[in-house]
Amino acid sequence: MQLMVSTADERIVTLDVEQDEQVENVKAILEVETQIPLRNQRLLFNGRNLPNDARLNGCGVKDGDLLMVVEASQERQAADNPLMVNPDGSAANPVALQRHLQNDQNLMQQLKTADSALHHAIMNGPIDRLQDLLKERHRQRQEAERRRQQEIADMNADPFDVEAQRRIEERIQQENIDENMGNAMEHNPEAFGRVVMLYVDMEVNGMPLKAFVDTGAQSTIMSEACAKRCGIMRLVDKRYHGIAKGVGTSKIIGRVHLATIKVGQVFLPCTFTILENQDMEFIFGLDMLRKHQCVIDLKDSSLRFGSSDIAVPFLPEHEIPRYLWDEQTPSDSPKAPLPTPPPGITDAPSTSAGGAGGPVAASPGPLVATSELEGKIQALVDLGFDRAAAQNALLLCNGNQDQAASYLFGGYD
Repeated sequence: MQLMVSTADERIVTLDVEQDEQVENVKAILEVETQIPLRNQRLLFNGRNLPNDARLNGCGVKDGDLLMVVEASQERQAADNPLMVNPDGSAANPVALQRHLQNDQNLMQQLKTADSALHHAIMNGPIDRLQDLLKERHRQRQEAERRRQQEIADMNADPFDVEAQRRIEERIQQENIDENMGNAMEHNPEAFGRVVMLYVDMEVNGMPLKAFVDTGAQSTIMSEACAKRCGIMRLVDKRYHGIAKGVGTSKIIGRVHLATIKVGQVFLPCTFTILENQDMEFIFGLDMLRKHQCVIDLKDSSLRFGSSDIAVPFLPEHEIPRYLWDEQTPSDSPKAPLPTPPPGITDAPSTSAGGAGGPVAASPGPLVATSELEGKIQALVDLGFDRAAAQNALLLCNGNQDQAASYLFGGYD
């Protein structure tokens, strides 16, 4: 009878044998045809391995049937290495490959965007569809490489063509970038994932908060809505209003000079700058990190307060509310610094324009027209200044007559 035997490299070997031929003898013939040693051969029929001492007709093999011969070492490699592929790009062990890829969340997330068809085949099957796609992608890669080699040959055809040399330079640069990216994906895959920002649990006036720990924020910031929820708006000193300029701008309502935050079981003093339109409800900034001698311990994933000898863990990803995730983009990172105090308040700290968020322009509040103010204006007019200049000077100096006079005489910086 005549049998057809398929090899691993997709060749078909035709054999003429007796119906009751021993399997071992068939393998001896295949050793000559395929160069696979008899001891390493596995002869498969309908996915079942045929033992050497069996007869073909005893195994149900009939005339015209298709068998497959594989090398035992290759089969073991396919079992041990789920990523092993055949010469045509298909998987040597498709079930193991599918299971392996399904467990790689980062890769599956990338495939979902880059190759939705392959992603669907890996996640949902069937195996035949996955194998077909793998073969198709292999053919596409081979074709792309062929075109690339042809393009390089065309560009090298005329070494004096300036435009061709420019394209060669761009191609070399892009290949270097692609190689660098490939190395990064292999050795530093975390760089392609989303970084979980640092949040800790705190309480202000009995209200629990998710505090964003930000060493790039010059001051500790609270949104107006959060301040209202915590019941501390009554403590806001609106003389410290102004405009916070960092990444974008935001209106500063004022400042809470002293409030307590609860960290663990310890209460700590804190100062807040209140912003009107602040998406991040509470930012624990550099000023309070310094004051409480905080250490960001990324090994233990905790924030340590040296002033109180306590440590609070950073929140894991699943405990961070989704709306806070939406704020964790580079363009939205809040960097508002400490506002400049209004002129005339000499005991307030000054602000460096070189802070992480940039300078802050503070605007003095309006002066209420009173008889006392009118008297100060008249006193400056009596010194020889016009009324408008006297009013402006008092406005800039927050109503302080002596500082206004110094300003008008040129002695106020």
